[in-house]
Amino acid sequence: MVDSGPERRVKLIIQIPCLNEESALPVTLSELPREVEGFDEVEWLIIDDGSTDRTVEVAREHGVDHVVRFTQNKGLAVAFQAGLDAALKLGADVIVNTDADNQYRADDIPKLVLPIIENRADMVIGDRQVRDHPEFSAGKKLLQRWGSWVVRQASETDVPDTTSGFRAYSREAALRLNVVSRFTYTLETIIQAGKSDIAVTSVPIRVNGKLRPSRLFKSIPDYVKRSVGTIFRIYAMYEPLRVFAWLATFIGLLGVALFVRFSYFYFTEDAQTGHVQSLFVGGILILVAVQLFLLGIIGDLLRANRVISERTLTRVRHIELALGVRPDSLASNPPEQREGAARE
Repeated sequence: MVDSGPERRVKLIIQIPCLNEESALPVTLSELPREVEGFDEVEWLIIDDGSTDRTVEVAREHGVDHVVRFTQNKGLAVAFQAGLDAALKLGADVIVNTDADNQYRADDIPKLVLPIIENRADMVIGDRQVRDHPEFSAGKKLLQRWGSWVVRQASETDVPDTTSGFRAYSREAALRLNVVSRFTYTLETIIQAGKSDIAVTSVPIRVNGKLRPSRLFKSIPDYVKRSVGTIFRIYAMYEPLRVFAWLATFIGLLGVALFVRFSYFYFTEDAQTGHVQSLFVGGILILVAVQLFLLGIIGDLLRANRVISERTLTRVRHIELALGVRPDSLASNPPEQREGAARE
């Protein structure tokens, strides 16, 4: 929520994670707004994820206010989290995340931040309306819709486009989010928000034509594999007892079925020999089921500690903001250079 307070200037920071984007970045930056209704200041932040080209120089030449720079590639999720941290320490009240390849229409930013300005949500996700997206193949549309459905079930939210990177976060939501994946932040942050009672909504947005192929994954099967792994891991982190209880129930029922099989043949056949393998395997499966259930209980106890750790981390972030701690790896663009770029 945006609470300007008495005579406090309200700031929007637009962040863009980048990896070797010197060719696409000028197009993206040329469309970003410097004024958005509801905000007194609008600043741009680039997170350079170990680029080996002139991404940083191009960003500065085009008037970017702040640059967070990594010396090596750390992954999109790490860059996203570093951007949130830097934007908060730079005084952002609302943070908009967009892509460097100009996939999203920058003039939809006012629509994206409106639910936060109106105190209706703390996290807003742009809905690309994938069903009507002309550049998505039928297979990709099907996978995206299926994946979004899975994330909605895991997060207990109603977000239609869970992989969209065009998002807005209130200050409070950004303080509470903790991305642990190195692959992508999109799925993880939705599940976190849903399980942490962060108000999430979505708004329809438009997209631009593709400037370059996606670099996030090598192929559709690779993306599916990594996404499923991310969803399962994050959901298990927030609901360990439920996950392990379901696994234990499934495996336990298989073990019981083998016991029933053994008993049937033992009492119905004249020669009460054989089928011992069913008894042996069934016993192992039931033992595994018990162990899985115990793991679920342990995971649930650890979950309580994780909640306490998250609350502690949020308080630490509040303290850092109050003390004016400088963002890590931050290099701000000198005002005179930004003004010169704007005049050009």
